[in-house]
Amino acid sequence: MVLAGDDKTKTGKVLEVFAEKNRAIVEGINMVTKHMKPSAGKPEGGIKKMEGTIHISNLMLLEPSNSKPTRTGRKLNEKGKLQRYSKKTGELIK
Repeated sequence: MVLAGDDKTKTGKVLEVFAEKNRAIVEGINMVTKHMKPSAGKPEGGIKKMEGTIHISNLMLLEPSNSKPTRTGRKLNEKGKLQRYSKKTGELIK
């Protein structure tokens, strides 16, 4: 779920995360227009709509059970590894 910007309250699937830049690409969010120059592979060129990146701080995870936004935390699971969990319900998140 998007928390800020023109696409506020919209939801989408995260397609790619750029951890070093703290940005992500979300399906159908932050659509930008790219002008393509004609080339050998695409001789007609044209204008292409594509998703732009959005800062991770403007995104919030949706709860798997009821599709509502939730904050997340990390705690040790049975195997001794850190795993994310929903702060609202306490459920572990895959």
